[in-house]
This record gives sequence, structure tokens and C-alpha cells, in this order.
Amino acid sequence: MSIPSVLLPVFVLVGLTFALLLGMVFARRGALVSRETKIRDIALGEPNWPARATQIGNCYRNQFELPVLFYVLIALALPLRHADLIIVILSWVFVLTRLVHAGVFVSSNDLGRRSTAWLVGVLVLLVMWVYFALKILLLI
Repeated sequence: MSIPSVLLPVFVLVGLTFALLLGMVFARRGALVSRETKIRDIALGEPNWPARATQIGNCYRNQFELPVLFYVLIALALPLRHADLIIVILSWVFVLTRLVHAGVFVSSNDLGRRSTAWLVGVLVLLVMWVYFALKILLLI
């Protein structure tokens, strides 16, 4: 597979992370400007943001949990030349689950839908890792 086709899902996921970062910044700034939150209440990292800012912030923070395993897999698969069509397709499925997860997280925050998207993403990523490991270990 070409490097751009392997990296495009990574770029989309990084774009999601930056979009959530900006959303969190604007939500927190809005809370400070409206005086809904006072600086002294959050100056030492206390979790005293309003619900909306907390919701977006939690979704942003979540992008540094499960997706890290995705980034590591791609970072290994590319130089080892094991990023094939199956990895690319599964990458897109994984990224789609992350987009759905984040969309639910910052909108309705329906725990059932959010958990389903998360679990599907976990299973896809697990399949990716097993596939990658088998390719390496069995020299496929």
C-alpha cells in the first residue's frame, strides 16, 4: 500500500483530536468569559468546569487512550512493510468508530451508543493487532 493511503486514516484521527482540542478551548474560554467558572476554581487543575466543557474535555482526553495503540501499530507496520490493504481497511473502520464515539460523546452522550462505538473500535483494533502479529511471527 502507498504511504498516503496508510497515513490518511491517521491524519483524520489526528484532525479529530485537534477539533476536540479547539472545541474544549472554546467551551472553557466561554465558561471563563461568562464567569460561569472562575479562574481560582480551576487554576490548580481542579475539575470545576461546567458540564459542556467537561464533556468535550473528557472526549479530547479519550483520544490519548485507545487511539495510542492504533498509532503504534501504524508506526510499526509502515517501516516493517506490513501495512497492507487489510490494515488500511481496518484502519478506516477503526477511525469511523472513533468519529462515531466522539460524535455521540459531545452530543447526546448516550452511554449505550457511545459504549457500542467504543467496543466495536476495541474489537477492530484487536483484530488489527492480531493480524499484524501473525504476519510478523509467521513471516507472511
